[in-house]
Amino acid sequence: MFRRNVESVKDVLLRVMREQGLETPLNQKRLVEAWPIVAGPLIARYTLNTYIYNQTLYVRLSSPALRADLSMRRQELTQQLNDMVGEQVITDVRFG
Repeated sequence: MFRRNVESVKDVLLRVMREQGLETPLNQKRLVEAWPIVAGPLIARYTLNTYIYNQTLYVRLSSPALRADLSMRRQELTQQLNDMVGEQVITDVRFG
């Protein structure tokens, strides 16, 4: 009897992305896009710029008081952002 090796399209795409080295940049983009969702609309309004460098999310804020408050919640925000993406993409969040 003839058997086919059937894979879902999702599995094939993930495998190809991993082989081509595109999985990490995609996860980083998803994490940066998740910042306004995790942080909330009020904090997102004060966010000027976000980017990832060396597994650290850098968030530039326009409010010094908000920057100090969020600095105390770094571990919590790191965990929530990684959970949102489904993988450990960052190890720290820095505010500037």
